Amino acid sequence: MKKLTVIYIFFIAFLQITTAQTKLLTMEDAIIKQKTTLAPAKLKQLMWVKGTNNFSYVDTKDSIDILILGSAEGKKESLKTIAALSDLNDGLGKSNLKSLKAFPAIQWKNADQFTFETEKKLFAYDLKSKTFTQESTRDFGENAENIDVSDKTSFAAFTIKNNLFIYDGKENLIVTNDADENIVNGKSVHREEFGIVKGTFWSPKGGLLAFYRMDQRMVKDYPIIDWTTRPAKINTIKYPMAGDTSHEVTVGVYNVNTGKTVFLKTGEPKDQYLTNIAWSADEQYVYIAILNRDQNDLKLNSYNIATGLFEKTLFEEKDDKYVQPLHPLVFVPNHPDQFIWQSKRDGYNHLYLYNVNGTLIKQLTKGSFTVTDFAGFDEKGTKAFYSSTAESPITRNFYSVELKKGKVTKITSGEGTHTPILSGKGNYIIDNFQSMAVPREIAVYTSSGKKVQTIKQSENPLKDYKLGQLSIFKLKNKNGDDLFCRMFKPVDFDSTKKYPAIVYLYGGPNVQLVNNTWNGGGDMWLQYMAEHGFVVFTMDSRGSANRGEAFEQATFQHFGTIEIQDQIVGIEYLKNLKYVDAGRMGLMGWSFGGFMTTSIMTRYPDLFKAAVAGGPVIDWSYYEIMYTERYMDTPQSNPKGYEESSVLNYAGNLKGKLMLIHGTADNVVVWQHSLMFLKACIDKGKQVDYFVYPGHEHNVLGKDRLHLFNKITDYFIQNL
Repeated sequence: MKKLTVIYIFFIAFLQITTAQTKLLTMEDAIIKQKTTLAPAKLKQLMWVKGTNNFSYVDTKDSIDILILGSAEGKKESLKTIAALSDLNDGLGKSNLKSLKAFPAIQWKNADQFTFETEKKLFAYDLKSKTFTQESTRDFGENAENIDVSDKTSFAAFTIKNNLFIYDGKENLIVTNDADENIVNGKSVHREEFGIVKGTFWSPKGGLLAFYRMDQRMVKDYPIIDWTTRPAKINTIKYPMAGDTSHEVTVGVYNVNTGKTVFLKTGEPKDQYLTNIAWSADEQYVYIAILNRDQNDLKLNSYNIATGLFEKTLFEEKDDKYVQPLHPLVFVPNHPDQFIWQSKRDGYNHLYLYNVNGTLIKQLTKGSFTVTDFAGFDEKGTKAFYSSTAESPITRNFYSVELKKGKVTKITSGEGTHTPILSGKGNYIIDNFQSMAVPREIAVYTSSGKKVQTIKQSENPLKDYKLGQLSIFKLKNKNGDDLFCRMFKPVDFDSTKKYPAIVYLYGGPNVQLVNNTWNGGGDMWLQYMAEHGFVVFTMDSRGSANRGEAFEQATFQHFGTIEIQDQIVGIEYLKNLKYVDAGRMGLMGWSFGGFMTTSIMTRYPDLFKAAVAGGPVIDWSYYEIMYTERYMDTPQSNPKGYEESSVLNYAGNLKGKLMLIHGTADNVVVWQHSLMFLKACIDKGKQVDYFVYPGHEHNVLGKDRLHLFNKITDYFIQNL
């Protein structure tokens, strides 16, 4: 094939092997300690103090947790201890409560008081008097879940099983009382697609609660087997598969004062998606982004909370492929008639300023880049703050934009990943910065971009370890698109030797693996494999996140085609490296990456000698409605796309060694997927290795994760 040209590549000097670096990672280091002692040091509970330009965080001194206060207007030397764990425990002891072993999670009530919870009681601690005040008792019961506390009233919404309750400071109020467990209230819906992560939404003043009600009685039952009992028992879940009947969702509004609920009349069809719920500033309306089941037509609607009636459609967004709303509208401070809306309508996710009549005032950000996060406003509501990929798809910097003039100010700079915390007034930010060269730097900036002080400069936690050389670079696909790649070379790399290689991939929507952050955004297990003599390679193909609609929607209706074409560009590049042994190449991926792994091993069977596929989607008609139909339409409307993507149709092509791994309680990619593929391989006379993790869901977590990666590592060492 044509020789591929690397567009750019950069190596990290401090990762080069030196004689002082002698330690090697253990598997426990790579899997467990990578998030604790071998992670770049950070500041616990770093936050702004409410109503001030001060910030606080928890540190440890002489083995005692302490609360540190700093000022954005001062220097690092102005940091001071304002409370210690011993102070809290002294007060708790006087109240006959148990001592705390670590500083509790706090919230600032004002400049002088913070609150924390222990033994189902909420306390306020006064810094000046060093005294406690019990704010309330929060005994919601042992089975309470999804606790959502209003920051205005301290009312707390929570669920028990499938019903919703509110604690009003005195008693638990019953909001819903549905006897049928398949009617679920106050929990996230639509399988947490469309940016949905919760099911309750407090009004600005905290006296009203909007909540989801999901009726899934019409959805087919799906069995999840519990193997811990004798005999094993079935735990039935509702799992709507692509093309089948979906659940029906409505939104209720509960008034704490009257005890009454009004359900919003969101209309037909009942299987539409209700997403991105937001309150108006005056609490008269609830805004909902209504998305049709085809997911190509979105309407931003307002509803009167007194009557539940539809008020108006502010605007509509359509797309030939799909619309994916992920963020609710956000009102501008001091301008209750204006809000920010995020949309990809021009090909990239950008910020748009609207009024409540649905009139577009201004597109605030423009260009061939993605706004990745919206951070908020300044106190007066004159500026909006956001992060974006304006410099590069693998870099994140922070910006402000003036709402009237549209002037953009770049606040942070430098190649890497900036993760800011905006102060309440919007005049300062605390920036958490990482790059391949910088483990972590936490600094304070003004909103104009001036660096005020550095709070924390983390040491390299791997300075004593021998590590592989890390590089990030670009390749071009046949369309000329940049494909970002990450590669770890083996420890003590010798360009005259031939090394085995592992390709670690995902390749699916909403995920970006390659970033200019610590360790290149990769798991430390990749470095562990580099220590064991492997070249480890990753590439983000078309279909992956933060590259714009044309790049991300390229896989529409044809999962496993365009992504694989791009991945092969990287694979061929790897094979052609003089130091890579093309006869000893392995492939690994999980979830969508598991789908890609099994697809490549069966559709391009001569590329890899061995592979590991974890929790793989095998046939998309067996996956959930919301995700699958967005990208593939239904099996009824796109039968060819589903047939071409089904790995079952290629099982007979398998040549290399392939191990499938699945959690037996997987409720995301259900166990049936890999079992079907196993049966297809048996039918075709193909040998395949198989391993399950009893009781684990989609990800193998906890202590068993160490077992998982030992299993994967052993498989590659044995076969490559």
